[in-house]
Amino acid sequence: MDTILNGLRRNFDHLYDVLFSAGSQFSLTSLGCALVIAAAVLIYRRRRKGRSIRVRVLVRALFPRRIVRSPSTVADAGYFLFNTFVYAGIFGMAAVSYQFLTNAVIGGMVFAFGQPTPPALPEYASRSIITTMLFLAYEFGYWFDHYLKHRIPALWELHKVHHTAEVLSPLTTFRMHPLDTFIFGNILAVTAALTNGIASYMFGDTTYQYALSGNNIILVAFIHIYVHLQHSHMWIAFRGVLGRIFISPAHHQVHHSTNPIHFNKNLGSCLAIWDWLFGTLHVPSKQPEKLTFGVEPAYADAHTITGEFLSPMGRAFKAVAGTISRRPPKLAAAPAVSGEGR
Repeated sequence: MDTILNGLRRNFDHLYDVLFSAGSQFSLTSLGCALVIAAAVLIYRRRRKGRSIRVRVLVRALFPRRIVRSPSTVADAGYFLFNTFVYAGIFGMAAVSYQFLTNAVIGGMVFAFGQPTPPALPEYASRSIITTMLFLAYEFGYWFDHYLKHRIPALWELHKVHHTAEVLSPLTTFRMHPLDTFIFGNILAVTAALTNGIASYMFGDTTYQYALSGNNIILVAFIHIYVHLQHSHMWIAFRGVLGRIFISPAHHQVHHSTNPIHFNKNLGSCLAIWDWLFGTLHVPSKQPEKLTFGVEPAYADAHTITGEFLSPMGRAFKAVAGTISRRPPKLAAAPAVSGEGR
């Protein structure tokens, strides 16, 4: 009996650690912040138009029935539970070693340029610099991963799961195929390790970023301010210079659009600078654009376990096989020619 109770207690402790890990807490608190900010925007807009503010009207505006009752939203909720409480705790790891790459970069720079000379900077300055550098590395890794997922057929079949959402809600953020997330984690590990290695060489010692529970503080701020609103029905558009620096909610809603002029646009997470630099930026209009979501063709099993987990892997495998089969055959060696003069 004691053995059974101890086993149950260990299982409960593990479940508690997963449910209340830093990643899970950030997911819940950032969703809460998104709700508060969305409500504040709606109240502000209604006041500007001289309209009354009623709780019932506000709730209906925040949770439209067409979105709440959509099978797409139900699938999003399932992905939220899986990716937040299961995948993050069990499978959320990168095959590429972040620390190994960091050490390799430092060693390579020492070999090429000699021992570093630490700059005479106060700690807050060096930590601020590395915090900014790692945030930019995350943003570039996000953009680069996203670019590849939209350009390479096999990767697109995995990433397409995210684009099968027919309505957008903050939970759509978690609508990611596990292999898609795994690839993303490895690309981030590379960009972050390269940046961390360069920064460590620059400062002559390991310099730690400003972080909250191990997460870059700048990224945490963005996630809690508006990132979850990027997957919502709230049209909040950044225009002008702001629209070329930051990815507003409207930027990302355009990214999900089925209109061909919006395809492969706005691939960044928080910043639009990489899209601006590489020509994938589409600044949204100030007024809400009429958009439809969901990739074509719409699969009958798009919002099921089979359609969201198994079928994408099969289609990705076929895409890889098709790419291999389309490779031009190697030229055969010319036959030997016998005769005089040879």
